Amino acid sequence: MAGVLDRSYIEICGFERESVLRFRQITLNLGVGLHSGGVKYADSAGGFSYEDSGKLLSVTSNRFIHWSTSGDTVQFVEQSLDTNLLNNAVRLRIPNCLLLPGGVCIQETLNNVIILIVTSQSVHRLMLPHPTRMYRSDLVTELQMQSIFTDIGKLNLNEPAHSYVLPFAQGTQATVPSTSAAWISHQGEAVFALASPSGGITVVTLPAHDQDGTVSILELKQSSMMQRLAGWMPTAIRGDQSVSDLAISLAIHQLEDDTFIFALCQDHKLRMWSFKHQMCLLVTDMLDYMPAGRGDVKASPAQAHKLRLFFSSSTGLCLAIYLAVPKGSQFCVLQLVASDNSRYSLDHISSQFTKEETLVDFVLTATDIWAVWLDNDNQTVVKYISFEHNATCMWNQVFVQPSPEEEVHVGQDQDPREIYLDVLFSPLRFTASAIIKALQIYKRGTERYSDLSWEELKKEVTITVENELQGSVTEYEFCQEDYRLLQVEFWSKFYACCLQYQDVLATPLALHISPATAMICVLKKGFLSFLLPCFAVDHLYLSSDEYLFSEEDTPIAEDSNLSRDVLQLVQCLRMVNESLPEDMAYEMDKALEDLLSPEKVSEKVLEGLLASDNGNVIQDILNKMQDISNPTAAINTLLRELDLEADAENDSRPTDCMAYFAREERHHLRREEDHLFLTGQSLRVRISLSQLYGSSVAASLVCQAVCQTSMTRTLLCRDLLILQQLYLRIGENMFVPGGSQLLQLQQDLISRCSSLLCTYHLLKQMSLTLSSSVPLDILNADLQHLSVLELSDSTTLTSGRSMLNPPTVVELFYQNMARKAIMTQIFSQQDVEGNQVMLHWPQMISSVVTLLCQFLWPSNPSFHFPECLMINCQYAQLQEYVRLVGPWCQVNVGSYRFVLGQCYLASGEGQKALQCFQQAAAEVDKEEFLMKLTGSDEETAAATAPRLLYYNKVLRLLEDIGLPELVINLATLAISEAANDERSQAALWTRIFKHHLDLGHNNQAYEALTQNPDSSRQLDCLRQLVVVLCERAQLRDLVQFSFVNLHDEVVSIIESRARAVDLMTHNYYELLYAFHINRHNYRKAGTVMFEYGMRLGREVRTLRGLQKQVNCYLAALNCLRLVHPDYAWIVQPSSGAAYERPGTSPKRNYDGEFAANPVSQQIDILELKDLEKEYVLARSRLTLAQQDPPSAAIAGGASSQEMVALLVQTGLFDTALILCQTYNLSLTPVFEGLTFKCIKLQYKGDQDQTEVWNWLAANQLPTIITTKESSATDEAWRLLAHYLEKYPSQNSQYHQCVINKLLSHGVPVPDWLLNSYKEIDAASLLRLYLNYDQLESAAELVLEYVDALLGKGHQYFGIERPLSATASLVWLPYTSIDQLLRNLSESQINEKMYKNLKDKLAEYHRLVDQSSRNRLMAR
Repeated sequence: MAGVLDRSYIEICGFERESVLRFRQITLNLGVGLHSGGVKYADSAGGFSYEDSGKLLSVTSNRFIHWSTSGDTVQFVEQSLDTNLLNNAVRLRIPNCLLLPGGVCIQETLNNVIILIVTSQSVHRLMLPHPTRMYRSDLVTELQMQSIFTDIGKLNLNEPAHSYVLPFAQGTQATVPSTSAAWISHQGEAVFALASPSGGITVVTLPAHDQDGTVSILELKQSSMMQRLAGWMPTAIRGDQSVSDLAISLAIHQLEDDTFIFALCQDHKLRMWSFKHQMCLLVTDMLDYMPAGRGDVKASPAQAHKLRLFFSSSTGLCLAIYLAVPKGSQFCVLQLVASDNSRYSLDHISSQFTKEETLVDFVLTATDIWAVWLDNDNQTVVKYISFEHNATCMWNQVFVQPSPEEEVHVGQDQDPREIYLDVLFSPLRFTASAIIKALQIYKRGTERYSDLSWEELKKEVTITVENELQGSVTEYEFCQEDYRLLQVEFWSKFYACCLQYQDVLATPLALHISPATAMICVLKKGFLSFLLPCFAVDHLYLSSDEYLFSEEDTPIAEDSNLSRDVLQLVQCLRMVNESLPEDMAYEMDKALEDLLSPEKVSEKVLEGLLASDNGNVIQDILNKMQDISNPTAAINTLLRELDLEADAENDSRPTDCMAYFAREERHHLRREEDHLFLTGQSLRVRISLSQLYGSSVAASLVCQAVCQTSMTRTLLCRDLLILQQLYLRIGENMFVPGGSQLLQLQQDLISRCSSLLCTYHLLKQMSLTLSSSVPLDILNADLQHLSVLELSDSTTLTSGRSMLNPPTVVELFYQNMARKAIMTQIFSQQDVEGNQVMLHWPQMISSVVTLLCQFLWPSNPSFHFPECLMINCQYAQLQEYVRLVGPWCQVNVGSYRFVLGQCYLASGEGQKALQCFQQAAAEVDKEEFLMKLTGSDEETAAATAPRLLYYNKVLRLLEDIGLPELVINLATLAISEAANDERSQAALWTRIFKHHLDLGHNNQAYEALTQNPDSSRQLDCLRQLVVVLCERAQLRDLVQFSFVNLHDEVVSIIESRARAVDLMTHNYYELLYAFHINRHNYRKAGTVMFEYGMRLGREVRTLRGLQKQVNCYLAALNCLRLVHPDYAWIVQPSSGAAYERPGTSPKRNYDGEFAANPVSQQIDILELKDLEKEYVLARSRLTLAQQDPPSAAIAGGASSQEMVALLVQTGLFDTALILCQTYNLSLTPVFEGLTFKCIKLQYKGDQDQTEVWNWLAANQLPTIITTKESSATDEAWRLLAHYLEKYPSQNSQYHQCVINKLLSHGVPVPDWLLNSYKEIDAASLLRLYLNYDQLESAAELVLEYVDALLGKGHQYFGIERPLSATASLVWLPYTSIDQLLRNLSESQINEKMYKNLKDKLAEYHRLVDQSSRNRLMAR
């Protein structure tokens, strides 16, 4: 890009994409009436820049106020190019008081900004705080600041200190002033000068706002005398005034002790009044400076003359007078000269002539005159000229913003609605005000749309036009073409309405030039525009022929011949541009959009031009081409100026601004933005630089300048490409035969031009592309995903920074990333604080635009713009950017593929994203962005290949988004890159395993596990596989895996998990059992189930736990029965410390010391019979818990003896008996318990039969008697009899215990039990009787027993043969009988029983004696 020239400027509109600016409405009602004459003043405008607006470290840097008047309303807007100002727009209406020309003046003091307003009937003074007094410190860090208008509503404008009604201006038109001026005196007074319509100047003075005083009114008379007026005397009464001295333009200049009032009057004379000396000091006839035609001019009074002043310490006071003459207006620049005797004269400096029609405004500076006109077509014309150094007397050009095109081209394959909406809402064409006004007219309604956002306004326009179209349709069926034409008709109608209002809003009102920064603004009805210096190559291309022909040299070429060739070449390009039909231009644009080859399309366009050359335009171009002596050198020079690629550093011309910054960029672009801001500078400097040109106005301005430049360069490159194709066609005639110029053109210049055309088209499209509004939740989610990339030097989205609604993607980039780097690059070599850097607008804005273009240039190594789009989630725009840049840009190819992959991820196209990420991997060690992506951890980067680091970042991104299939695919690919890196391979295999497992691909997960070369990672994966499959209940897969070389590890993992987790919620023991069974390891399986059962009995003492425990012991028994008897044993699992998981922290005692390790216990071997006993015990517990659920907790830890007691208590006698037999325990507790229950039933009756029958049913009853109804008591006795019969014992201990129990409770022994016991052990029964003092029963028993021995009923006592000589020996329990006899003898009640017993014993003894003798004799 060529250097900046002082000879031309370009206009950039400063309107923003937002709803109509919200003005606070303030109405000041003074109670005055409307003028009867219907006076009207033209709309006017003006501007004020703060004195320190050019100082970087000032609060008021780049800050200014502009205003516009219309009728009785004036509106003020305070703008800043550095920060967004809040409450910065005010609209003041003073009913019936029309704003005078020059009726607004703004001045500043140390503490205040004072606004002076002059209307047709009043004067006003507004005292507002100065920005430096609104903040306590110079360090203003806010992104948004309050305007000085924030508290204007608190002022009481009706107070005398603020408003004064002019007493002399009431009544008819003849009393209304024609123009005015105002200023603040050195004493703080507000002074207003008003030009009376009958001649003379009236001066109204308001006292200082903080002082008491009265308003004074003074009148400057033609007699050069000044009189203080107590009131107003109409001119007609005095009769001493004429209209010849009616002032049509006033200007004020203050000296230390006086004020000069300059009045340009209708008689073409300039009068200078002294306010101090009360006299007219100077009268000059301006017609004296006209070269000819003075007589005709003098005859008519002046109406459009204008006067402007400029003062500087070096030049003094200069005046510029515009003389509006019908046949040739002119500007006269005069210098005020003072002599020693206080006389003044005017020295003529320069006269500049112009042919323009209607002057709107002009400004005089130290060296130039700036002016704005309206031509015959009502189009804006802005020019400037140096009034001292201009030999050619030609005005310099300002390329104003053209009005939007009157017609919109809609292609056959395009939707009219989309095309018109794109044009209407393009960043460079229409303001929101114009669209809203057109919308209101189009809808013929009163709706207000000032609060609509840009997108809402777009939607409202669409609905309105479509409804209008639908309302006009009378037919129900349309062919597609008819409907399309109807769309074009209605959209073009609305477009024409917008165009009309845009032209009205674009009407210029004034110029404003900041003395401090040299910033030039054109103030218009609806917005303001800024003038930026035009770069040399743009200047040449945009200049009209008269200016181009006057160029003698150009700064883009040092050699005069080459410079002349370049000028001729540019003239040829302009001829190509003018000859190119609209359809061919559209074809070129569409080809660029469709990524067609520009070379081929330009060749096709050239053929079209040649075929349709009816006016010999091509021949004229060829003739002009003949004047170029060295076309390849000229083309190469032009291309070099257009190319912003960073390696163009061989060019060292001082005028080449873009090339200079291209050289500097190589040293700055690769710095990290977060560390760019001049760490050596003070905090104040860094804060100022962080805000410089940071407002939404500046962002819009800078980016529109980039867009305008890109549009101009696109057309230039297009025309140059067509011209080069023409050179190829007639090359033999243009080039030296046998030279290399034609070859250079074919192989180098055309391709470079084609690339530049595509580049500038890309920049233009991005400058016109609006950003998308991303919902906050989506934005946060996307930023969270992107955070895994660890782009630490990337700037995150600064929400709320931009006031644009919505910003373009280039504005977004400028605000969030580029601006910071640009400012650092500009000020990096300056002592900002020490030198008090001044902000010179032409230089600063050119540098900013230049560097922003550098950052956007796709062929430069920096990748900040796509990175910014990615960070701000502008995926659709980024995808379009990559699409446009892809076919021709060979820089950052891998980076473009990476960000395109991000776009695909955002749109849910994972496979496409994966393909892009794979393609980007090839460039990971070559491109800055990808290297930054992989270089966050320097130590890791040094040990790992860059491509593996890149894959790792992408894998983390895919994992964070939740795309496991893509993670598996990419990790599988990355493994091939890690052939020699075992650590990376292990990490990748671990990733593959994890995601296969998450997806339920168990077999693939197992395969990945087996491939992992790291044993520790492999063990971790194995542990995770076991846990996950158990949680999913996919145990079949887990059991069937072969686990080659991992068998012990699997068992260890499952065992540790089984011993560490809750038994009832996890089934690791069952898994381990199945695992061993599947491998026919029955002993191990039995051990597992036995341990499981043991822990269940110890930890889960519930009914369900007991059920599982019984099943576990059964499974263990089955396993051991499948083993050879010699090996049917297991080691009893230990408890306590054995269940501690490996790796757990050591335990401490109450004193905090490490607890001693438990002493190893003796190993116990359990055989099959031991397991059977444990099973019976467990089964007993379960039976008890089923019969009596509350007892489950107690039974879980009860021993066999305790269990017998619990079972007996519950009535489970069968179970208790089995348990006693298994553990070789006495059955006595069982019989005693059953006897006690029988006793209870015997004496308590049938109170709770249900419970009784329940425990009776739980036992195996003998055969049920069906002959009669049986009670529970009967069944209980029957059960007892059954047990006594079924379980005989030595010495009949069970009978004894039963009878003992009965006798102890005083219960008569049932006959069946007595009969049974008599037969077994009558002696024991006798002893029991004696123990419980049952003497009668004992006596009867003895009598019966003696009878049995003697042969009477011997069978009932188990005596086979009674007493006889041949029978076996018999005996009697004499001890017990003697005890009985003694007891009977002591009681008189039992005398008879005693006698009978003695008799029976005597008889017995006799017979025994006889039998004994017989036996002896028989021997």
